[in-house]
Amino acid sequence: MNDDRPVRRPGFLSRRGVLTGAAAFACLGAARADPAMRLAAIDWAMLETTLALGVAPVAAAELVLFRTAAVEPVVPRSTADLGLRGSISYEQLLDTRPDLILISPWYENRARLLSRIAPVANYSIYEPGRRPYEAAIAATRDLGRRIDRSAEAERAVAQADAELASARTRLARSAGRPVLIMNLADSRHFRVFGADSMFGDVAERLGLTIAWSAPTRFGAFPAVGVEALAAMTEAIVVNVGPSPPSALAAVRESPLWRAMPPVASGRFVGLPAVNPYGALPAAQRFARLLADGLEALAVG
Repeated sequence: MNDDRPVRRPGFLSRRGVLTGAAAFACLGAARADPAMRLAAIDWAMLETTLALGVAPVAAAELVLFRTAAVEPVVPRSTADLGLRGSISYEQLLDTRPDLILISPWYENRARLLSRIAPVANYSIYEPGRRPYEAAIAATRDLGRRIDRSAEAERAVAQADAELASARTRLARSAGRPVLIMNLADSRHFRVFGADSMFGDVAERLGLTIAWSAPTRFGAFPAVGVEALAAMTEAIVVNVGPSPPSALAAVRESPLWRAMPPVASGRFVGLPAVNPYGALPAAQRFARLLADGLEALAVG
């Protein structure tokens, strides 16, 4: 992992300063005139959920990458960037004075430290045995209740359901078709998403069949060789960006890729970037883009 520790500039608090000063800020929080709850999101799925509720978080992690790898929803420029999700700036987080910090179980090891700054809410969308779309609905409603935005939560759920219903109607002629949903890693390998991923869950809700049946971990299998496509004679291959340009070029030019049945038959669809571990906004974006891609492919 790259060393993404924040550069310490004059006037920045030390980590000890963060912890000792947190209590003072917590006391000030109750006295602030602004009644709106100030939310900070470490986890991207919860960043999406916050925005879906119509709340601009005061801080979130890794926004430069989010804006290119997730794209939607749009994050306002007023939201402070806390740096990499794997090594956020606690000084910056403290400076934004959050009332509530949103994480997922992937960041549980930091919950104790974060709780010295503000209360922490841990929402799990990706876990074994649970469909992520349903979990995203539950997280949206729970957070809506917690921050007094239940009406906004119900609107967000209704909008997501409507987007998926529209996409399902558009894809009626492709019902039952097997799809292999992947993300190109390089010219010879890709990550594949199973039925337990958000992509797989949404695709099945749109009436499609997931071609990948091997076990996955958190919805994905990290490294699959291109030769795996040889057995997928009927599948439509859907590549979700972002992907390296060299890998996309290989699909068009490599004799190995061009020999694979889905590619040889013209059943390869490239989609723009979507957050693979997102919440309802990611599900909506994927459903819309998938319907666009398969309609353009014109297969039934």
